Amino acid sequence: MRVSDVTASGVASGGAGAGEVASAFRELYGSEPDGVWAAPGRVNLIGEYTDFNEGFVMPLALPHRALAAVSRRTDGVLRLHSADIGGPVVELRVDELEPRSGAGWAAYPAGVVWALRASGHEVTGADIHLTSTVPTGAGLSSSAALEVATALALRDLYELPLSMAELAELSQQAENSFVGVPCGIMDQTASACCTEGHVLHLDARDLTQHQIPFDLPAHGLRLLVVDTRVKHALGDGAYAERRAGCERGARELGVRTLREVSPAQLPDALRELSSPTVRDYVRHVVSDNERVARVAALLAAGEVREVGPVLTEGHASLRDDLRVSCAELDAAVETAVSAGALGARMTGGGFGGSAIVLVEAELAEVVEKALTSAFALAGWAAPRVFEATPSAGARRVT
Repeated sequence: MRVSDVTASGVASGGAGAGEVASAFRELYGSEPDGVWAAPGRVNLIGEYTDFNEGFVMPLALPHRALAAVSRRTDGVLRLHSADIGGPVVELRVDELEPRSGAGWAAYPAGVVWALRASGHEVTGADIHLTSTVPTGAGLSSSAALEVATALALRDLYELPLSMAELAELSQQAENSFVGVPCGIMDQTASACCTEGHVLHLDARDLTQHQIPFDLPAHGLRLLVVDTRVKHALGDGAYAERRAGCERGARELGVRTLREVSPAQLPDALRELSSPTVRDYVRHVVSDNERVARVAALLAAGEVREVGPVLTEGHASLRDDLRVSCAELDAAVETAVSAGALGARMTGGGFGGSAIVLVEAELAEVVEKALTSAFALAGWAAPRVFEATPSAGARRVT
């Protein structure tokens, strides 16, 4: 896919709209849905593996989104279907939902129902049909989009007194406790709370949000997403191992989380740590928190081009200290910068997935061609390249 192949809505042609999703719901369940809700995927500009350390992140919502056609039920039955996965309707009972039950893709929406009920909200069932244009396994929070779309639909249908931020927390609880992925709060908050034309500066300790204008075209710039098509799976233990390593570092330093370690304290802190691996993890988290602060200051000052080198610096930390990159991500970053990009880094959980590239608008196609050539030379599938347009968070669309 070339950059120019992405439609104005940000989704490649072929993505289902609300009417198509509602029509599919009717065919499946024999009735009209009560409505259709949408929640976007996200790309993270800077601040990786910092949210579960109560640090700072700076995501933006993508135009790519999950759509959920939903109707309320009163008989305790939860029926789930995905247009993307295929197969029969999954039927469950809400009072029999159990964490870590191995429900596959259905665990994400089912986990939301479980989290709502565990929090004391009376959810008595639903019929749900889902589809999504968020690439799976690309580090763009396809799972959070499913969770947040489901959570928002159920909030509206059951008239629950929950804010968007609270829906994000419940969706995170679904992924942590029900699915079993120990992710931080960033993905769900981005999907629920981002606004069009902005990046979200989120403090993961107190959940304070600041929307920062992010109008790259006004500066003659573009932010590209490079999906390497290397699938990642954060449930395989690698993500959890790094989280555990960060928590061990905090314990050894006598702090509750690594958020409490300032950049000025970092050299002394590193000398107190016994494990070289934990030392590397701590170095990444503290330095990436500082990079988020630098990017926020640069954007506030209108020095957007200066963000590029900070992205590249962040990639080196993810590659060398956290060790969550891979050959394809490293090649994407190195190739883009060599072709004239202002900066680039992997984004998301790593071990595959996507990179982002900040580039002058007139060089976007040059960089894309260089990426395609580099991947072909290495014998890899061509990367999918599209523009990241800061988009709106979750909402009801019918």
